[in-house]
Amino acid sequence: MNDYIINFLKKIMAIDSPSGYTKEVIHHCQKEAENLGFHTHQTNKRNLEIYVEGQDDYTVGFCGHVDTLGLMVRSIKSDGTLTFTNVGGPIIPTLDGEYCRIHTRSGKCYTGTILSNYPAVHVYKDAKSAPRNCENMHVRIDEVVKNKEDVQALGIQNGDYIAYDPKTEITESGFIKSRFLDDKMSVAILFGMLKHLANNHIKPKHNLIIIISTYEEVGHGSSYIHPDIDELIAVDMGCIGEDLACSEYDVSICAKDGSGPYDYDLTSKLIELASTHQLQYAIDIYPYYSSDVSAALRGGQNIKGALIGPGVAASHGMERTHLQAVENTLKLLLAYIA
Repeated sequence: MNDYIINFLKKIMAIDSPSGYTKEVIHHCQKEAENLGFHTHQTNKRNLEIYVEGQDDYTVGFCGHVDTLGLMVRSIKSDGTLTFTNVGGPIIPTLDGEYCRIHTRSGKCYTGTILSNYPAVHVYKDAKSAPRNCENMHVRIDEVVKNKEDVQALGIQNGDYIAYDPKTEITESGFIKSRFLDDKMSVAILFGMLKHLANNHIKPKHNLIIIISTYEEVGHGSSYIHPDIDELIAVDMGCIGEDLACSEYDVSICAKDGSGPYDYDLTSKLIELASTHQLQYAIDIYPYYSSDVSAALRGGQNIKGALIGPGVAASHGMERTHLQAVENTLKLLLAYIA
């Protein structure tokens, strides 16, 4: 199952999908779900719903988001470089020197590099100390452009998306290194669950609706959910750092995040299952975090909600997790739906 999950992860990592630019990756996910034998539906906002028939009328929802952090062209400068604004909350200083792709509304794609406005130590005395933020950085396009008009002639305009390289790598020691493990890693795990159900002809206890959302990084991914859903579990990254118990090898069970506490009974059940199945798990509180369950509750959905996911280090930067966390998360999901 690990091979399937990792191969699926590599495929969706190779598809640029900053929030709002997710048509291609959603199409890929929809095609894969249908190949596994499941019915699907795209909502008006292009969230993907995947339906799994259960043994009763109760419906459990699982959500993971396939949209990622990114950038957007803010303006074209007179020297032919691009200023940009952020999409979601990337750690902007980590983008200095990263390769990127500019996607135009006409379907063209150009490569470039994200740079400080003071990129050369032999020219700028502040090259090492200048702030790395949207106001002090630009995109250098890999085309012969000398002015604003040259860039416009390429079809590049304000509002075009800029996607940067995820740099996905799987090490022999089992580490998964990449940008956007938040949350494509969890989406791959959810597809691992679907693959397990399909391969083993398993009909879960309850109906399942798996939501692959497209605007989570900007706050409203699953603000609308299917009205049949009785409870919703977000599968999203577990945080690692100061005052947190989670590691890169654990499945995280979040009791409370910045949006408030999660449902007590659902969370307790997840903790009990993790303990009973002797999984590596951690219970944590994330003060600077909210999930698609948070969005659903803010959207007025009448649900119970919980949050789990693989432990991921360096969130919104150069992220890393381990196959052990993937396995523990998948096992908890399978135990929950049994």
